[in-house]
Amino acid sequence: MKALFIIALAIALSLPATANAQPQRTLLRPAAVFDGTDPAPHPGWQVLVEGDRIAAVGPNLSVPAGTQTIDLPGQTLMPGMIEGHGHLFLHPYNETPWDDQVLHEPLAVRTIRAAKAAEITLKAGFTTTRDLGTEGAGYADVGLKKAIDSGLTPGPRLLVATRAIVAQGAYGPKGFEPGVIVPQGAEEASGVEGIVRAVRGQIAAGADVVKLYADYHYRPGEPSLPTFSQAELDAATAAAHDAGRTVAVHAVTAEGMRRAIAAGVDTIEHGDEGTPAVFKAMAARHIAFCPTLAASEAISRYRGWTDPEHPPAAVAESRTAFKAAMAAGVPICMGGDVGVFAHGDNASEMRAMAAAGMAPAQVLIAATSGNAAAFHLTDRGAVRTGLLADLIAIEGDPTRDLTALTRIRLVMKGGAVVR
Repeated sequence: MKALFIIALAIALSLPATANAQPQRTLLRPAAVFDGTDPAPHPGWQVLVEGDRIAAVGPNLSVPAGTQTIDLPGQTLMPGMIEGHGHLFLHPYNETPWDDQVLHEPLAVRTIRAAKAAEITLKAGFTTTRDLGTEGAGYADVGLKKAIDSGLTPGPRLLVATRAIVAQGAYGPKGFEPGVIVPQGAEEASGVEGIVRAVRGQIAAGADVVKLYADYHYRPGEPSLPTFSQAELDAATAAAHDAGRTVAVHAVTAEGMRRAIAAGVDTIEHGDEGTPAVFKAMAARHIAFCPTLAASEAISRYRGWTDPEHPPAAVAESRTAFKAAMAAGVPICMGGDVGVFAHGDNASEMRAMAAAGMAPAQVLIAATSGNAAAFHLTDRGAVRTGLLADLIAIEGDPTRDLTALTRIRLVMKGGAVVR
């Protein structure tokens, strides 16, 4: 009996001291709460956080003894934002052209830079990022996600697409000696069996979302053309959905968009040549649209555009498509293709959306509950009891003025203050 007692005591002493401790509670007291679904902020609301979840929301909350209180005077508390289209393994093209990043930058350097970009993104108020392809960095996004989840490095919650999938011969880098095998910015596939094999391989490697290119330009200077056939897109989408993964599709042309819609994908990216009929079909299938306005604007600036009153054709085209999507009632995804421009300036897409005619509060909804719905994330995107305590506080009222997003005063991820 004495031996059994000693064994039991040893086991008890080996247990963590916090095993029976209550989760930490924090009361956040801002001037108002924007809940991510209602366009109007709620003055006087408070938020009680318990552990990594929101325990209560509303005015004059009853607070247990021992709760830490954080006062946020003059600030609006809202859900952590969700970046809908990012590339953590890219950095602005005016620093290094895309081809050189893919072909010449060492994987270790790209991964370290991506980790820094992830930290910057989190501190900018984006607590979740959908990263749509490593652009030649293989499966390094899977490792970065694990590093963030384990606490090794700070960053947002990641949804990763790994290598992305393109039609054989349709992507880049291009322009080298014919017959010389040049590393590509995405995984090439051809035929129904080939594309399904690529989808399943990427999922096995850790992909949360499958990224497909429905169109692209085969040679530099050529216009974008459809690449994958309808049968290929259908098969790839079905394979991804069978595995519980969402499908994001790069599609610039109207025909590429039509094929993606027919395949039943979850989101369409860019859509510059989308027509009212195409967007009407998207709305009927509840397929979300990520217009990536900020990327188009950034690339035009790199090429010399300086007059905001006279946008170049590419910028005007993307804005026209965005307005047509809104008019058709398409669910709007907030995703700027960040990486083309600087990480941390993710909100430039939100300002571009507002400048193109979307009300600031609706832009904020797109970046929170809208993206959560589009990506099937049921545990975040709103300030609601039971959801993850991914929260940010902003000086001022961003529902009236999106420039307030440059004045982030608090970032909380899973109940822990990270800024």
